[in-house]
Amino acid sequence: MAEEQRMSHTEAEYGIVLSKNVMVSMRDGTRLATDIYRPARDGDPLPGPFPTILCRTPYDKSDARYEEIGDFFTPHGYVTVLQDLRGRYFSEGLGQYFHVANINDGLDGYDTVEWIAAQPWSNKRVGAVGSSFAALVQTRMAFHRPPHLTAIWPDVTPINSYHHQAREGGAMQMHMFWALYLHAQDAQEIQNDPEAQDAVWNDLRGIRELLVSMPFQLGQTALSTVPNLEKTLFDYYHRGEYDSFWEREYNDFERNFERHADIPGTYSSGWYDPYAVAVTGYFAAMAKQNSSPQRLVMGPWNHVGMRGDSSFTGDVDFGSDSVWGVSRYFEEQRRFFDAWLRDSEKEDGPLVSIFVMGGGTGRKTDEGKYHHGGRWRREWEWPLARTRTIQYHFHSQGMLSTDEPDEESPPLSLTYDPTNPVPTIGGSLCGIMELPEDDGDLDQMWSRFLSPVTRLRNIVIPGPAHQKESADVFGASPPYQLLADRPDVLVFQTSPLEEDLEVTGSAIVTLWISSSAPDTDFTAKLIDLAPANDDYPDGYAMNLVDSVIRTRYRNSWEQEELMEPGAVYRVQIPLPPTSNLFQAGHRIRIDISSSNFPRLDLNPNTGEPMGRHTHTVPARNTVYMDK
Repeated sequence: MAEEQRMSHTEAEYGIVLSKNVMVSMRDGTRLATDIYRPARDGDPLPGPFPTILCRTPYDKSDARYEEIGDFFTPHGYVTVLQDLRGRYFSEGLGQYFHVANINDGLDGYDTVEWIAAQPWSNKRVGAVGSSFAALVQTRMAFHRPPHLTAIWPDVTPINSYHHQAREGGAMQMHMFWALYLHAQDAQEIQNDPEAQDAVWNDLRGIRELLVSMPFQLGQTALSTVPNLEKTLFDYYHRGEYDSFWEREYNDFERNFERHADIPGTYSSGWYDPYAVAVTGYFAAMAKQNSSPQRLVMGPWNHVGMRGDSSFTGDVDFGSDSVWGVSRYFEEQRRFFDAWLRDSEKEDGPLVSIFVMGGGTGRKTDEGKYHHGGRWRREWEWPLARTRTIQYHFHSQGMLSTDEPDEESPPLSLTYDPTNPVPTIGGSLCGIMELPEDDGDLDQMWSRFLSPVTRLRNIVIPGPAHQKESADVFGASPPYQLLADRPDVLVFQTSPLEEDLEVTGSAIVTLWISSSAPDTDFTAKLIDLAPANDDYPDGYAMNLVDSVIRTRYRNSWEQEELMEPGAVYRVQIPLPPTSNLFQAGHRIRIDISSSNFPRLDLNPNTGEPMGRHTHTVPARNTVYMDK
């Protein structure tokens, strides 16, 4: 057990003594590597008792993004406990790590909390923090109700892998294909196998080619060097129906919410986080069933934007008020945990904070971003009780209106060709990244301190962007047109609004459709279309939210049902939540298409088993608008 003293923060009460890789035994004897940051004076740990902040992660507890948790909380009188998950880094459990599909994560969390509470330095109150994977393990732990788990702050967490992490609307979200490589490059199974590690990094150099080489085959990718993760890939890719795999606790939290501990929670995310629908749903469920206070924070951020110091997400600037950054993030967390782990003053008033996007100048900022603006607002609940639902109708002339269409309105059709899909331009995804070929001129002595992970670059913008192709857009080709001008995109938009209109909450797109194919996809995207100006001669089409329905699952997630070519069917596409002010002069726009690649995998239109198609065919897809 190594010890070292760390520098304390300005105005901090305590120094830090760090014990690294303390091996904490779980109920089955597996030991998990745990770093313990204890308040200290003059290099000696203090006896306490102190409250504890716990973070459990698969991403290396000694990474700077986790060490800074200890460096912040411990000088303020908290013991900070950081732990490598089972099968990761210095923890035992080789061969037991399957990305999120891990049987033991919940019970391991329980055992860790109770081990902390048994330590002489503990005041027997434990708060949990962490984002993304380090958030979902908080929920898994809360299902088992460890007696000394006192409060949680899960940030950007999924709650249902089938509906909004690995898959969505029956399609596969391709950010999870990429994410498996993040978990493969440092897998225990290949930590002493440089050849296998190189294979993983070579795949990340060629991620674009892999994406267009689907369907994936066993042994085709470097994920085969880590069999557990290759198995997980094909579970995600082949299991199109909601089956016994998807209903397990590690995939479907919603089925287990009634087991969740009744403890204070703060849930945070962003409107461009792929888990915005999950976090708002998690909060709403806990606020309804629990007697303890629950808080919600939703900003204009993507998956990692809450802890960033920029006022922009993707290509859009939301103003300086939108910025939290690590400093505010930690201070808000400390205020929350002080209240419940130390009995300090509790927060009064509305416990929901949302950022309403919009209201900006619509011009280009000095950084070259579109200025959309926005403001924070406090609310008493989510969803908002005062919401007024407005029904808009599609019209054959491309209008979106509250007026009903004519009896004889003709349908509109598009041809979806899987070899020429609509490219993803912005959106809600964790990331799809590649490793650049150029290693630069880094000195070898210094480059050894830099993980290749820090050099990964997105090939898709995570967040909002103008819906126009360019040379930087993966899958785009000259003449780089507006998506609205593509023949495989149906565009419906309102007239310029006469007054501001706020849209806060979730929308559902209902379509009557037919197809020449037995199975195809329909996508829907909500867009804020700003008028043209000198900076944006075409106007600015800013994506808000989008989703998909794979038509074989139009009636049931559990049982596929292929279509009869030419027959007319009703489908629905629920969109994730958002909060946006459509300014006067802007238009509300809905784009309907059949692809959004590489955010979503491509439907081959053949009706073959999921992920096992032998060929692709174009599909003639039709949307009906008559009454």
